[in-house]
Amino acid sequence: MELWFSEYQTKNVKLSFRIKEILYATQSEYQKISVYETEDFGRLLTLDDLVMLTTKDEYIYHEMISHVPMLTHGNASKVLVIGGGDGGTVRELLKHPVKEVHLVEIDKEVVETSKKYFPSVSCGLTDPRVKIFYEDGIEFVKKNKGYDVIIIDSTDPIGPAEGLFSTQFYKNVYSALNEDGIVVAQTETPILLGDLVRKIYKDMSSVFAYTNMYTAVIPTYPGALWTFTMGSKTINPVTKEISSMPNLDTKYYTRELHKSYFILPPFVGKLISE
Repeated sequence: MELWFSEYQTKNVKLSFRIKEILYATQSEYQKISVYETEDFGRLLTLDDLVMLTTKDEYIYHEMISHVPMLTHGNASKVLVIGGGDGGTVRELLKHPVKEVHLVEIDKEVVETSKKYFPSVSCGLTDPRVKIFYEDGIEFVKKNKGYDVIIIDSTDPIGPAEGLFSTQFYKNVYSALNEDGIVVAQTETPILLGDLVRKIYKDMSSVFAYTNMYTAVIPTYPGALWTFTMGSKTINPVTKEISSMPNLDTKYYTRELHKSYFILPPFVGKLISE
């Protein structure tokens, strides 16, 4: 009998993977966590039956959420990641000469699952520059400051992550950043969730002097076209010359295209300007 996992991206659209084996399934304090071995996309991690990553294409998301803000800033020493318990964003950040990376993940079971089943993704979590805090990221930014870059590597805006998409949260992030600080958040798909993408951009724009959206194509995420939104206190990413540090070991992000990532497809530009 064939075994499949399906994610309902809307009530009318689903993405399905033929799987070889269910490797792990548990119900943590916060969510259902599952790991599958798929036929075509390697290992698959889901939270509450929503795709978080596959080993086939995870590098696209993690490179784009990390290297675009880091190279735009150019001199980030202390970085905060909210969410991202799988460790992929941390792995990419450690390719830069950072001194401290703080990972705030509410669910310890996500971190432990990634360490066991996704070693190529979680490999940076044991680096001495990394400190993990198992607590609510919303409360964490209220009491911790002094970050050069903050990355909101959250799940969809439901359940524990819902508060990570509010104007008040962005205001707290603003206060937690240094004067030249930058925040980047994953901000969903304009193909299926246009209203949400527009709202997030509007909310962040009300807080930061510069707000810019960029995109990447991630095959296993809803709509495939994914957005990231960057908020900066003082740096305009469109005019800033990016860091000349040595070349990064990347598969998707490329320095030559850095500024072009901020050139949006016309329909996305229209969506966020309405």
